[in-house]
Amino acid sequence: MQSKNKSSHMKWSWIIIVTFFALSTFDIRFGILGILCMTMPIVHALRGRGKIHCVKYCPRGSFLGRFLAKLSFNRPLPKFMMSKQFKNLLLAFMGAVLLYALYHTQGDFHKLSHAFYRFMGISFIVGITIGILFKPRSWCVVCPMGHATSLITEIQGFQSQKK
Repeated sequence: MQSKNKSSHMKWSWIIIVTFFALSTFDIRFGILGILCMTMPIVHALRGRGKIHCVKYCPRGSFLGRFLAKLSFNRPLPKFMMSKQFKNLLLAFMGAVLLYALYHTQGDFHKLSHAFYRFMGISFIVGITIGILFKPRSWCVVCPMGHATSLITEIQGFQSQKK
């Protein structure tokens, strides 16, 4: 049972993404840390925790919720963007783009770090743009990692029903 006074990580986790971009801009080798942002939701889901990363820890969601509230037009996302088909397409597209970028690093650490930094940066800019045009945390609705987490949770639920 959780205490009601327990503070949420979402109040301060935005500092992590700002620090990531600041450090990576200063020294691209820090860009490799972007892999943590992409894998932690999956790790939580595989451990049976569902979308807890999205709800409690996500630095990007924390940033978008905290800083876009006054800038946002606060409109709902178009219905097609909330569909499973759109989310599947976005997940596949971003996965393919990331795999293509990683393939072309040829194992070079600096190129690998830059690929993660660039991927994080582009998705961050898209998240900010969507958050201004629609509701602040609209990216969270279409986020490929959040969607992948949902798919994992569905599969785990299906498998536990079969037992």
